[in-house]
Amino acid sequence: MNESLHVSSQFDEDLGRLRTHVLQMGGLVETQISAAIDAYTTGEVASVKTIVETDRKVNDLEKAIDDDCAHIIAKRQPTASDLRLVLGISKIVTDLERAGDEAKKIAKGVRRIYEAGHMPAQYGVGIRHLAEAALTMVRQALDAFARLDGTLAVSVIRADADVDVEFKSIIRQLITHMMEDPRTITTSIDIISISRAIERIGDHAKNISEQVIFVVEGRDIRHNKEAIK
Repeated sequence: MNESLHVSSQFDEDLGRLRTHVLQMGGLVETQISAAIDAYTTGEVASVKTIVETDRKVNDLEKAIDDDCAHIIAKRQPTASDLRLVLGISKIVTDLERAGDEAKKIAKGVRRIYEAGHMPAQYGVGIRHLAEAALTMVRQALDAFARLDGTLAVSVIRADADVDVEFKSIIRQLITHMMEDPRTITTSIDIISISRAIERIGDHAKNISEQVIFVVEGRDIRHNKEAIK
């Protein structure tokens, strides 16, 4: 085999392995978020330990992927689209790790609520719906990355506005609960913390999608709402 073709083939394998590891990390984060949502609904607080353990695996993958990115840049000196892919991945894994941290916060908040003998469902807020919307954003953002699909990435970014509106509605409901019955304050604050974590998961999915657009099109649309209209 021609030496340059051999080097090119090895480089493609490196990039392919890097993308696979990102999707593996994304799968773990999806699992964390889904388990945290289920715990909120069912009160199965035993799953909190598993979610925390999964977070360690996510953190380890983030470090490994960061090391691989640095190695590829130093050894392969990628140019143009390949360099954008590596740089995009280095930022995507940061958002995935932070989304995993938010899932851990949700799980710990759920444990506090149930251990205090309260039932969050009694508060009538749409946490489950908000969480499903944020989880869908994460799944679609990862799908957009896997397929390098800029169109899907744009739809995820647009979906973030709906999540923000729903989050604000939940906060208003909880403030009303606290004003009407001070006994609900402690649990309401925990639910506010949970809903904030969910809203931030949506933000991280949006950030991932912005990086997909950067990789695919070479456009940096962060902080530029006009870019996706």
